[in-house]
Amino acid sequence: MVIGVIFAILFAVIFIACISVYLKKSGALRGKGKGGYVTEQDRTIARVCAAGAALAAVLFVLVPASFHTVDTGEIAVVKHLGKARAVRSSGTYFDFWLTEQYVTYDATVQTLSISTGAYSKDAQSMDFDMTVQYQINAEQSIEIAEKYGSLQTLSNRIESVSLERAKSILSSYSAMTIIETRESISPEVERTIQSTISDNYYVTIVAVVLTNIDFSDEFEETVEQKMIAEQQVITAEYEKEKAIVAAEQQLEVARLNAQALIVEAEADAESVRLVAQAEAQSIAFKSVEIARMLGFTILEKTVDDETEYYIDFTGKTSEEIAVIESYLRYAEYLAKWDGVLPNTYVVTDGSGASIMIPVQ
Repeated sequence: MVIGVIFAILFAVIFIACISVYLKKSGALRGKGKGGYVTEQDRTIARVCAAGAALAAVLFVLVPASFHTVDTGEIAVVKHLGKARAVRSSGTYFDFWLTEQYVTYDATVQTLSISTGAYSKDAQSMDFDMTVQYQINAEQSIEIAEKYGSLQTLSNRIESVSLERAKSILSSYSAMTIIETRESISPEVERTIQSTISDNYYVTIVAVVLTNIDFSDEFEETVEQKMIAEQQVITAEYEKEKAIVAAEQQLEVARLNAQALIVEAEADAESVRLVAQAEAQSIAFKSVEIARMLGFTILEKTVDDETEYYIDFTGKTSEEIAVIESYLRYAEYLAKWDGVLPNTYVVTDGSGASIMIPVQ
């Protein structure tokens, strides 16, 4: 275009200059030449200038308009007498404008913003917004020019096909499925539109995105209530598990505390048992010594690490026997404090008493 303007200015200047000289030499400006008449040389120059002006005028009409500039990001289809014959990329070209026509297409990425309504598989109405980005295939520009003419016609066709494909996919899913799997449905819509349009409409689909899907207010309220209910169930399950864990922890603490108390009680019981056993042995020894002091006959023998003392009650009064028996009954009581006879045993049969004491 710039070159065409330059040539137009050049031819215009030449035309004006030639006209000026022609008028001057032909005597149009002064009436006559030098000496009162027009010379043959003046006529020749006038004729040459007239021809030059005519040629400049013709070139002014034909040449500048034949320079065509294709900007960056554009593709031009050259039509020769109406028939597409060549494709021009960015640059400047000279094609005679009377026979060659340039049809320019935007070769950058085009964006279609589509908004429409549709129905889901379960007959729920929805409104969705979709963005389709595409770019024409430069090598197929002639086919685009022959079949669609303008880029706007092609865009309208791409929009129509994209809508039909998107509605077809959305209608194959229930409303809840669309809500729950929206992130996977958008790529499916993109793949379907890509395979349909890229193979048949001389363009490359760059991206297809479902930017928004809206259902009716009533349905969205129902979905919201369902989600709240599901969240409450999840919360209840969590609280239940939390309570179970807390109860198990408390049970474990109680079990450990009980075990500690049992161990402590067993330790205390063992201590008491040992004390009682020692006291029982001490009283048994005292019983033997008191029996000796009272003159009872004492028989002594050792059997299997135990010393057996036999107190003979023969010839003794009931009072004397009662004293010894009281000691022996107390020793026997201490020995039986937990229901199990310890190492000290006391046996009485009316005629005497046997005391078994471990040898220490």
